[in-house]
Amino acid sequence: MRAPVLLAAILCLPGMAAAAPKMKAGVARIDITPEGPIWMSGYAARNRPSEGVLMPLWAKALALEDSRGNRAVIVTTDLIGLPMELTDAVAARAMEKYRLERASLVFNSSHTHTGPVVRGNLSVMESQQSPHREALAAYRQGLQQKLFDVIGAALADLSPAEITIAYGEARFGVNRREFTAKGVILGVNPQGPVDPRVPVVRVTSPAGKVRAILFGYACHNTTLTAEFYQLSGDYAGYAQAELEKEFPGAVALFLQLCGGDQNPNPRSRLEHAEQHGRTLAAEVARVARGPMQTASGRIRAAYQLTALPFAPHTREQFEQELKDPNVFRQRRAALMLKLYDERREPRLLRYPVQAIRVENGFTLIALGGEVVVDYALWAYRTWPKERLIVAGYSNDVPCYIPTARILREGGYEAVDSMIYYGQPGPFSEEVEPRVQEAVRQVMKRVGR
Repeated sequence: MRAPVLLAAILCLPGMAAAAPKMKAGVARIDITPEGPIWMSGYAARNRPSEGVLMPLWAKALALEDSRGNRAVIVTTDLIGLPMELTDAVAARAMEKYRLERASLVFNSSHTHTGPVVRGNLSVMESQQSPHREALAAYRQGLQQKLFDVIGAALADLSPAEITIAYGEARFGVNRREFTAKGVILGVNPQGPVDPRVPVVRVTSPAGKVRAILFGYACHNTTLTAEFYQLSGDYAGYAQAELEKEFPGAVALFLQLCGGDQNPNPRSRLEHAEQHGRTLAAEVARVARGPMQTASGRIRAAYQLTALPFAPHTREQFEQELKDPNVFRQRRAALMLKLYDERREPRLLRYPVQAIRVENGFTLIALGGEVVVDYALWAYRTWPKERLIVAGYSNDVPCYIPTARILREGGYEAVDSMIYYGQPGPFSEEVEPRVQEAVRQVMKRVGR
């Protein structure tokens, strides 16, 4: 068995003056690469398990603590997504052992499509056959332990640090909702909304040594398409590896932002993933070496579940869908009919919304699911003076989270994707105001 790798990192930046920081930070990472062939997630077209490893997959954790002892931990993973039952289980253990409140712990996934299935996420797409199912169950069990371990390692590494933030930009992400005579398809829409922001959080020791760089980008981590069968972190993995070369000994952590309707462009070749990774890493390094705003003061956190309503559905529609020649529609229909039989047909989705604010520094808004870019752009407009990091793919990835506009337009994010997520169908247009109201509530609780 591969031994976990836990790493706390340092690097000196020339010319940085020593300071007496009021905050502490700790950083750690652990290898979460599957040990053998495993069913991969993200593309329904795949018909066999993985074939080797292009690069290791990592779970990484950044722990922050203010002068009053308030703490927050940000966990990033090179995975398609994490289901709520897994993140809640890890959070409960962290609360019991470390007294770390649920609101103070965020889990984010890069959404690589060249990573393993994590059971409970996109389950309709996974292999239904042995020995694949057993391998997936064993991987998930080991992953849960490793996520707990990396949190503990980051907390054990807490030491005085300076936390700073600044922003850059990257432009390889494009809106993918292309409008055609036959409707909205997954393509390229140069006129569609995008979020080019690249938030960069730098963690340095009092002597000026970089210990960690947390950065994000709003773009699907899907440069490598369905024909790729080697495990990797895609462009986000390459970006992290490049930064760790640029700053030897540092831990680079990638946050997937609200990239639900954004794709890398160009894509579908290995050199494209490498290129996008280098582009993103170069911008992050430029920002990290320049002037940044110091984050100091109290850490505040808020977490809540809100209810997102699905559009009306009936047993009859799934009885009809069960006859569809598409195997994924059949699986979704069978799942829904079972829930109808048990009188548990889904009408609402429990949806996590979180905010972690470092006073006089920045606020991380963490939203569950594959969140479309409109939500980030709305947050920037709503709190224009706040230094925001608006992440999707956090704490749970149950499906896409569209806006009312996208629901009216239709297309993959609004309708078809719900088949693969095993959800009953599209949301009602209430989804947008309910998400926004939940964000307002957690922002109010953290002081904004």
